[in-house]
Amino acid sequence: MTESVLHQQMNSEVEVSKAKTSIRRLVWKIVLATLILMAIGSATRVMNAGLACPDWPLCYGELVPTSKMNLQVFLEWFHRLDAALIGLSALALAGLSWWHRRSLPSWLPWASTFALGLIFFQGVLGGLTVTELLRFDIVTAHLGTALLFFTTLLVIGTALTPYQGNGNVGKLPIVAGGAAVLVYLQSLLGALVGSQWALHQCLAGQELCGVMYSHIAGVAPPTLATLAVVFLSWRKPALHPALRQLASFAGGLLVLQIVLGVATFRLHLQVEPLTVAHQAVGAALLGSLVAFTVLALRDQAQANDIKSFSNKELVQT
Repeated sequence: MTESVLHQQMNSEVEVSKAKTSIRRLVWKIVLATLILMAIGSATRVMNAGLACPDWPLCYGELVPTSKMNLQVFLEWFHRLDAALIGLSALALAGLSWWHRRSLPSWLPWASTFALGLIFFQGVLGGLTVTELLRFDIVTAHLGTALLFFTTLLVIGTALTPYQGNGNVGKLPIVAGGAAVLVYLQSLLGALVGSQWALHQCLAGQELCGVMYSHIAGVAPPTLATLAVVFLSWRKPALHPALRQLASFAGGLLVLQIVLGVATFRLHLQVEPLTVAHQAVGAALLGSLVAFTVLALRDQAQANDIKSFSNKELVQT
């Protein structure tokens, strides 16, 4: 191999590494911004600020409603601003992924396009929440789409993060994936409770108690599934340290989430920061389980590749 060919190969590897690094950093920035956006959205709801801007996409017909600005208007306006910035970032992610597609995994441009489609749909739902006067099914779909966008980005970011597994995951990918699905479904139940103010209605007039109790009863499956992930992770002494740390983090978030849930119920949603924290911690718990699942699947795939390569070597010899 000539020196020029080696030089071209090295330059190509450097370009691939730079493209992956820049996109990975962008993805993690969007993940953080999305988590903040969901917390702001929760604050907007509990502060009764969902209709503080009566029109859409502008607010009182202005880009920045300085003459009408108060806490409620600010929350709704800033929520829209953050969403717009995330939308532009998702557009940049899709554009960069397709531009550098020859230097990136083949699935990445399609995954980033899917994320862009989700954020576009999320924007439509955001407009409908205002024009349809906070209709509960639209509000629930709004949060559900936000969580799906959040998990999609987490899958992309975790898949692009450097990681070398050791093949000691066993059934953990299935268990963690199942736990993530259960947490997502429980989050949707929580959104139904919040969007219909089911707790208040049940305590005041025994209405929508079924919705509220379904959310309370729904705590059990995701709790048991998450505890199974933690238990199985600590039962495997050879498990990769990153997976064990993620499992411990998920366990800590689970405990915190249960404490926050009990507190918000006992205080009848009267302490807004607790309600906002309850939703934010739920999203973080979902994110930790998604990241664990992706890394565990990568670990499993790497182990299978090594085993397949070893078998081929044995056959050849």
